[in-house]
Amino acid sequence: MQRAHRSGNLKQSNKAHKSRHRSKRGIAAAVKGKVNVKEFVRRNRHILKKDERRHQALQIRKNKREEVLSKKRALGGTRNPPFLVCVVPLNAQLDVQSALTILKTCSEGTVVTQAPNGMLHLSLPNFKQRFSFICPEVYNDFALLDALKIADTALFISSALEEPVDEWGEKVLALAMAQGMPTPIVAAMDIEGVNPKKRTTEKQNVQKLISKWLPEERVMQLDKSSDGLNLLRRIGNQKRNIIHHREKRPYMLAEEVEYVPDAEGENGTLKISGYLRGMPLNVNGLLHITGFGDFQMSRIDGWTEDPHPLSTGKENASSGDAVMEADVMKLSVLQVADPTKQESLVSENIPDPMDAEQTWPTEEEIEQANLETKKKKIKKVPKGWSDYQAAWIVESDAEGGSEDDDESDDEAEDEAFMSCEEDNSDQEENEKDNDFQSVTESEVGPTDDKYDETIDAHEEHTMLQKLAAAKEDKQFPDEVDTPQNMPAKERFMRYRGLESFRTSPWDVKENLPEDYARIFQFENYDRTRRRVFKELEDSLVNMYGFYITIHVKDVRQDHWEAFHSANAGAPLSVFGLLPHEQKMSLMNVVLKRTGASDEPIKSKERLIFQVGYRRFIVNPIFSQHTNGTKHKYERFFQPASTCVATFFAPIQFSPSSVLCFKEKSNTKLQLIATGVLLSCNPNRLIIKRIVLSGHPYKVNKRSAVIRFMFFNREDVLYFKPCKLRTKYGCTGHIREPLGTHGHMKCVFDNQLRSQDTVLLNLYKRMFPKWTYENCIVTDKDKKNNDMME
Repeated sequence: MQRAHRSGNLKQSNKAHKSRHRSKRGIAAAVKGKVNVKEFVRRNRHILKKDERRHQALQIRKNKREEVLSKKRALGGTRNPPFLVCVVPLNAQLDVQSALTILKTCSEGTVVTQAPNGMLHLSLPNFKQRFSFICPEVYNDFALLDALKIADTALFISSALEEPVDEWGEKVLALAMAQGMPTPIVAAMDIEGVNPKKRTTEKQNVQKLISKWLPEERVMQLDKSSDGLNLLRRIGNQKRNIIHHREKRPYMLAEEVEYVPDAEGENGTLKISGYLRGMPLNVNGLLHITGFGDFQMSRIDGWTEDPHPLSTGKENASSGDAVMEADVMKLSVLQVADPTKQESLVSENIPDPMDAEQTWPTEEEIEQANLETKKKKIKKVPKGWSDYQAAWIVESDAEGGSEDDDESDDEAEDEAFMSCEEDNSDQEENEKDNDFQSVTESEVGPTDDKYDETIDAHEEHTMLQKLAAAKEDKQFPDEVDTPQNMPAKERFMRYRGLESFRTSPWDVKENLPEDYARIFQFENYDRTRRRVFKELEDSLVNMYGFYITIHVKDVRQDHWEAFHSANAGAPLSVFGLLPHEQKMSLMNVVLKRTGASDEPIKSKERLIFQVGYRRFIVNPIFSQHTNGTKHKYERFFQPASTCVATFFAPIQFSPSSVLCFKEKSNTKLQLIATGVLLSCNPNRLIIKRIVLSGHPYKVNKRSAVIRFMFFNREDVLYFKPCKLRTKYGCTGHIREPLGTHGHMKCVFDNQLRSQDTVLLNLYKRMFPKWTYENCIVTDKDKKNNDMME
């Protein structure tokens, strides 16, 4: 047969017609059914010439420069609060009052005023700026953190005559950098007291030490009045660091605090006065006092005149400290709380035990029940038995119910058995530690002669066991021994096998504990966070820089007296809460271990957390910081590692810095980890894995007999659907049990080696315990810290 002609590369192609007009048939043939992407009609932009481009860039640069200058001019003026400076010595033996004396006398026109809480205020008319200096107590970690939390500038003081940075100074720098460093300034004193030939060398030595923590910071000298002026000029003109967790909320440092009891005497009103900073404050919202708790406000008063004005007025600058007259100042009501719009202090959801129950049957169910009662039930009973005796015969339904009860009892027993490994061990250790500490505490510090008496032998033994367990977990992760005195299917009843840890489904609402009914959950955490921040910026009148008085209502008198006596010298910081931030939820924070300690931290261990403006005590559980829907549970927070800690705590919107402390029996608080807030998501799946191991007994190519994984035939049949893997990368499954001692025949995808180990992975979901409590320093705790110092 003759083949059809096929055109090749040499086929003649005629030239297209030059006419612009094409018929619809020709257009359709050329397009061949293709649809063009929708074209956006844009106006022709004017192409700028070289001079016009240069002029445009000049205008943009000028506008940005004017914006920066306007912000600088506004800082420290009469409409803005003074620059809040936290003065911290890098050597515990250094007296910071000498530095404040130089700053007070550096200028002739300086107006000095003193706040009731001891804060020093300086007003420099030449600079048109005001400064406030606060000095937290040395060796008080929480007082230092509260002061740096609200300070604009951190002034670190060192001395050339003493050690520039001692152990306290290193801890100060570590805490400041972990929480969020305000604008840092380092000043070196006593350089004039050094030999003139060695002054440059001493200053360079201080610079080298400071460069380890602050590599870009230049050390200033503070010995003369001119040095004080240069220091104040730098504080007023330098760029301020932004700390996000406080810039998104209103905050204030209390300069004057007054408690007014009510007529009943149990509760009262707490009046807190100070300069408002950050975002606007809503009187209908809630207020958080660091270390004390959340409260409602009744009203906000504003002062008509600033107690620390920029102008000199009637004060004599050369006379030293000046005190403003209280008669001149007047109050005006700015906001009054509306009971209908005020935020509630309810932090937990009260679950209804009858929420999922049927409260009243329907008419159809009533008719069905009546029909069933009319039916006669026939029972086989012995002859001569009465109806009363026949009623005691157990029916099949009752037997089924008893089986369910037995299963629940078995689950409870299994849970109690497993809690010996997970929960009760921690609780017993904590109880023993607390009992032993109560015996070893004394009012006199330990000396060299009584060194053995200060050592806690039980704690040393517990630490040794913890180190051994952490080392074993790191070397053989998640491997457990199968018990021989009870069936494995009962011991590991709560565990399940997964085909793939990454892709296998797991319902996040399955078998939740009762504590999950008490918390709140967002449908979309990120979307709610953006909406709350947007509403805060668009609503209310900004009172930034106003000297106001906040009336906090319903404060218990006994609680306030205990808190005030324990924190008399510490700064009182106040933060305004955003919506929903008083409600409890499940918080996830990313933590990274610091180099301060090599001790492993066990899950469910008692730790102190500071998340943003809150400080509390919880027992978290740890998990891996990975992508995906499921995250592996970590038994130990190993040194030099990163993980996610999960615990119940009040909601807080990110970003927020996180500090994790551990209490020591014979030392002060130790910073063991730092990090950031990840989310407040109760749906995070934390999966605990256990690995059952077996060893080959006989190997025949891809088939092998495995022993020592189970010890009875029933367990082999129970775990037969689970997937097996080996340490050398083979995968397989159980084919059949052999004998009655737990031997089993398994098939793998490759030749099995005789030195290989067969593993079976089982999984269960882990939940944290409800152990949240506020971290409030009491007189006893303060006394113990003084003893340890």
